[in-house]
Amino acid sequence: MTMLAISGLRAGYGKIEVLHHVDLTVEQGQIVTLIGANGAGKTSAGKIEFDGTGILGRPSHKIVALGISHVAEGRGILKRMTVLDNLRMGAYVRSDSAVGRDISQVLERFPALAERRTQMAGTLSGGEQQMLAIGRALVARPRLLLLDEPSLGLAPKIVTRIFLTLRELKQEGKTILLVEQNARLALQIANQGYVMERGKIVLSGSGKELLDMPEVQRTYLGQAAA
Repeated sequence: MTMLAISGLRAGYGKIEVLHHVDLTVEQGQIVTLIGANGAGKTSAGKIEFDGTGILGRPSHKIVALGISHVAEGRGILKRMTVLDNLRMGAYVRSDSAVGRDISQVLERFPALAERRTQMAGTLSGGEQQMLAIGRALVARPRLLLLDEPSLGLAPKIVTRIFLTLRELKQEGKTILLVEQNARLALQIANQGYVMERGKIVLSGSGKELLDMPEVQRTYLGQAAA
């Protein structure tokens, strides 16, 4: 089942177009990764459908209510609020009684956050802030999780932990669209991958297929093609 379908997407700044007719699909229960230089713009055209519903131009809170959560590059946590209050903010579109249970599950998934639940989020390490951003998104109970450069600026040990978490979420049936600079790690966990260059999708295939492509090895994996 196609959960997210992007077709003919164009975006730019004024007359400068940075995305050129991008087509991309995300199937339910898969991790789809996008590697390569990517761009975003203020103006856009094309079609973005989530579970058959057009969402291009919709306000963010309405998109979250449909079941999409976004972990932005730079994390975007609320630094002057506690870890627990940040997690509670992830549930602002929910009105059910299971929010407390879901927050507890996030704290079980990330023990470092449980130890710092009353600590101000701005005092956390970079890796802990990334865990908090992912945890807050999960509290919204998303049907589709969008992650933008989750490994950016983090120590290798933390990067490994983040990607182990993504593997766990995949095993739990979560649907994820991942934009990531670490092409090797991203493609290793991806069902499907896309390579973007100069605002266009130039290659696509399974994660394994892209890992084996000489041009991907040469350009994104830092190794000479056989």
